[in-house]
This record gives sequence, C-alpha cells and structure tokens, in this order.
Amino acid sequence: MNARAVPDVLPLFPLSTVLVPGAARMLRIFEPRYLDLVRDCGRTGGGFGVCLILEGAEVGAPAIPAAVGTAATIEDFDCGADGVLVLRVRGGQRFRVRRTRVRDNGLVVGEIEWLDEARPAAVLPEHAVLGDMLRRMLDRAVGADIARVPEARFEDAGWVGWRLAELLPLRETDRQALLQVEDPHARLQRLLEHVA
Repeated sequence: MNARAVPDVLPLFPLSTVLVPGAARMLRIFEPRYLDLVRDCGRTGGGFGVCLILEGAEVGAPAIPAAVGTAATIEDFDCGADGVLVLRVRGGQRFRVRRTRVRDNGLVVGEIEWLDEARPAAVLPEHAVLGDMLRRMLDRAVGADIARVPEARFEDAGWVGWRLAELLPLRETDRQALLQVEDPHARLQRLLEHVA
C-alpha cells in the first residue's frame, strides 16, 4: 500500500493582482483575518500564498482563489500615514492549490503542492529581443540600479520571463496565465506574442 504524502497547508491572500516569483509587492493590511495572518507569520517565521481572485473581492467575504499562486515572504513592514499596516512582500516558489477551506475568521487556507521550478536555461536566439527590452526597461526605471544586475541574469530565460511578467502592462488574467506556464521558453514565447 502506498503512503499518501500529506499536503502542505498555506494561508492564502487572494488579490486582484498576480505576484510572480522574485517580484516585490506592497500590501495594505487592515482586515482582522490578515492581521492574524501577519501575527502568525511573525510568530512562526513562515509566509503565505498570494493567488489571483477568480470570484469575489479583496475585502469582505472570502474570495475564490486561482489554482496556481506564489508564496510570499514578508521583507519589511511599516505603518502608513492612515495608521494601516503596510507590508513589503517578495514572491517565491509557485504552488498549486488542491483544496481550500475557510477558517472561522474568514481566512482562506489551502492544501497545496509546490511546483518545481525549471532549471536555469539560456534565452533562445528567437527570444533575445526580450532580454534586450528588459535591460532597456530597467535602465529607464526610477530607482533601478541596473549596474547591480549580473549580466548572466539577462541570459536566464526564467529570470527574464518573470521580470517581464512583473513589469509589462499586462492584464492580470494574462499574468496569471504566464504564472501557470511551466516551461520558461514557452513563457518567453507568450511574452513575445504579447509585445508583438
């Protein structure tokens, strides 16, 4: 008889935006369920999952999250001028939600499986224009220190794809579709079609 692996459990933060691996995002935390979540993260040193909302809203009744999301780690926090807690989080590993439940406080919790990230792969010649475009975007971005980005990053299909998915003005449903693509070359091909 095969022993079935126990799925990991991750509190989920459904949003109307997609968090991709490596991206930073600011979150305003004011609902009790998410304040509890932040307290738990502080106590355990853990993180939470960010998923695009398929049905519902960020505030109020628990929303229905997309099946693929990104783990978020809290990097910094502050109190905004209005007294609301502001978190800076960074996207980590992707996961697939197998099942959800809602706690008494309204927090959605997912049974998840972690998705394997592709090994580093060189940008294919047909996608080289995307690496050049990303370099120009970062060069013009306010606060971006492109000199600190190792040149090898612009040759890594996975890194280039995630940064473009983060920075390009895409619809969130398109960004979610990119998040669900396993192969970094296929992700770059989709991005190439978007910018074309």
